[in-house]
Amino acid sequence: MDTLLAAIVMGVVQGLTEFLPVSSSGHLILVPYLLGINDPFITSLEFSVILHIGTLVALLIYFRSDWLRLVPAFFAAVRDRSLEGDPDRRLALLLAVATVPALVLGFLLHDLEDLLREPGPVAVMLVVGAAILWLAERSGSRKRLALDLSGAQALAIGGAQAIALIPGISRSGISISAGLFAGLRRDEAARFSFLMATPITAAAAAYEVLKVVRGEGVAIQAGPMAAGLLTSFVFGLLAITVLLRFLRTRSTDVFVAYRLMFAAAVLIIWLG
Repeated sequence: MDTLLAAIVMGVVQGLTEFLPVSSSGHLILVPYLLGINDPFITSLEFSVILHIGTLVALLIYFRSDWLRLVPAFFAAVRDRSLEGDPDRRLALLLAVATVPALVLGFLLHDLEDLLREPGPVAVMLVVGAAILWLAERSGSRKRLALDLSGAQALAIGGAQAIALIPGISRSGISISAGLFAGLRRDEAARFSFLMATPITAAAAAYEVLKVVRGEGVAIQAGPMAAGLLTSFVFGLLAITVLLRFLRTRSTDVFVAYRLMFAAAVLIIWLG
């Protein structure tokens, strides 16, 4: 496949699957396998970093008004050592609590993803993630707002993301599932997941950029790099918008079904 076309394809895949509960890491492993993409630049760490920067920008732009309130609210809460009945201060604190275990465990276990990159195990993890999402959909009350979470529940949602280091589980999928288990409405679980993902994605991107700077890496190709960045941003923004609207009135079962069908197709090809 042409390098530019492959960059566009991978940008679309990253943009959609980073936020839909279907596993971006799993798709970034399986799609090149299924399409026979083996271009050294497209499969490089440098290109992966570019794709993640695109989805990070999508997060920052979509939730820009939230962060313009939440960041000052957090520092005000720390300064005053009080929430003062301010919902923004409370939400900012809950997000900070949820971010801590994800950052710590992500740093300690960041090499886990590299150990599980075979199509078969990734497909199995797609099924495991589907089972968790299916169970969460049927276990929670789906009545609570993110502001109703306790500190312990926010911590648990953040900690659940450590499981997403295994390709095929899905960061958004596992955190939305944890939110549903905590009784959140579907759209609230997704919104809390995306807000929580912003600092985590930023930290992960910064870490990967540092690794790129330290290593020799591959030669950067400007055209494919720009195409991957733009498509991951555009389709990431689209995925966030569509998913939040979708979950206001519909269940996550469509994603459960997709994960199962995609996993079955991969396993048939892998074992065939």
